[in-house]
Amino acid sequence: MSKVLVITGAGGVLCSIIAEDYAKNGYKVAMLDINKAALDILQDKLTAKGYQAKGYACNVLDKESLLSVKKEIAKDFGKCDLLINGAGGNNAKATTSIEFHNEMEENSKSFFELDKSGVDFVFNLNFMGTFLVTQVFAEDMVGNKGNIINISSMNAFTPLTKIPAYSAAKAAISNFTQWLAVYFAKSDIRVNAIAPGFFATNQNKALLFNEDGSLTARSNKILSNTPMGRFGEPEELLGTLEWLTDNEKSGFVTGIVVPIDGGFSAYSGV
Repeated sequence: MSKVLVITGAGGVLCSIIAEDYAKNGYKVAMLDINKAALDILQDKLTAKGYQAKGYACNVLDKESLLSVKKEIAKDFGKCDLLINGAGGNNAKATTSIEFHNEMEENSKSFFELDKSGVDFVFNLNFMGTFLVTQVFAEDMVGNKGNIINISSMNAFTPLTKIPAYSAAKAAISNFTQWLAVYFAKSDIRVNAIAPGFFATNQNKALLFNEDGSLTARSNKILSNTPMGRFGEPEELLGTLEWLTDNEKSGFVTGIVVPIDGGFSAYSGV
């Protein structure tokens, strides 16, 4: 019998590729996102290839919405076997325009100007959007060789400049991954995370590239500190995910956060 994957943030670049990979490998894929239009496009693409996949418009911060979608998924595909918590992101209101406070100029946005609503949004989307989804779907997996994969980040190892809320929220994801791994260790559920390095996606396109397609100053700093000297390709996440969710190949692995970063986290800069 095919296993069931529930993946949040499925309308995004990285998670849509992950969803397609698991569908190709025989999973029934339940794709959750708040963006119904993106889900419709992805569902049409996957079903046209003969895969079992369906999109469910859902707010990961609304537990009632999640419970309602869980009932639909159970009716369509069955209980969840694998959960990938892919929903996340940053917000401009929680981002400074400078790296160091002494760089303040007219119209610069410093730490002191960060908006509480933006910080709340970032923490809620990244942490609570993982916490609530796990609460709802992990219940299906108890005693059933379940797998949960969270999405951490390079920011969780060492915070990047300008994005304090996002960095702190991703650090919380790494910590929460370890907590869940211990909590479910005797309940037949493994919990791990991946920490992607720098991948060019719609979300960070403006940070990485100028309008003419050239690299921004921030991109040049990133690549100079990435030993492999390039951005990652989305498909380069898949092998690690497939290993972590294979109960034969990684059955004794739980509570780890795997960097997929071209060596960024290993490099001191000198």
